[in-house]
Amino acid sequence: MSIINVNKKNTFLESSTEIIVNHLSVSYQKVLALLDVDLIVKPGRITGIFGPNGAGKSTLMKAMIGLVSHSGRVMYQGKPLAQQLEKVAYVPQRSQIDWTYPANVWDVVIMGRVKKTGWLRQFSAQSRQIAKAALARVEMADFSHRPIGELSGGQQQRVFLARALATDADIYCFDEPFVGIDQKTQGIIFEVFHELANAGKIVLVVNHDLGESIANFDDLILLNQQVIASGARQQVFTDTNLRRAYGGQVIYLTDAA
Repeated sequence: MSIINVNKKNTFLESSTEIIVNHLSVSYQKVLALLDVDLIVKPGRITGIFGPNGAGKSTLMKAMIGLVSHSGRVMYQGKPLAQQLEKVAYVPQRSQIDWTYPANVWDVVIMGRVKKTGWLRQFSAQSRQIAKAALARVEMADFSHRPIGELSGGQQQRVFLARALATDADIYCFDEPFVGIDQKTQGIIFEVFHELANAGKIVLVVNHDLGESIANFDDLILLNQQVIASGARQQVFTDTNLRRAYGGQVIYLTDAA
């Protein structure tokens, strides 16, 4: 079952539906995290942000959606993206979430409808149906009343994926969604990513795994404080670019390119 309305027509996507990043730089207490980043993130494609530890991958994603201060511009549909966060679904790293918070699975997912409904307003029957469909899509419908702290890592990640789906956003940002999860969950996540991309959404994913799963990405951003390379996976995923990003020999599966 899919709640994604995939447009099967070969529709041309105008450039205004891209995220355009110009001269983005970030410093933490005068320590440089990102320098002069220029990027275009396209809709209808799964884009992965890759690089070594400390490269600024999560910082780049947070800066793009206005969660950390930066210089430079991040534009979407002719306006700063940070002024259009109702169009963004963001799933942080699991380590940043308080799993002791007294909420069950349903509470977490239905909160994905707050932007559409408004604070302190009752959720409509349509919103409840969308949340139910999102839970079913990630195969977590039977866990609706389970406290989120009692779930496995993979189940927790699927719940937050369902919450993101419930937002019905244009842009989906996931920070390290594959850490500490099982193979079933990884498969479900990539299935949903492909459905979102096929529906013309922007799918942006911070990842660190250079293994065979990289074949699921259409575009790559290879980062080490600066952009080493960006674009189609086959063009970015080269020995030269990887050595520049990681500073030496990198072991990866060559057939993933």
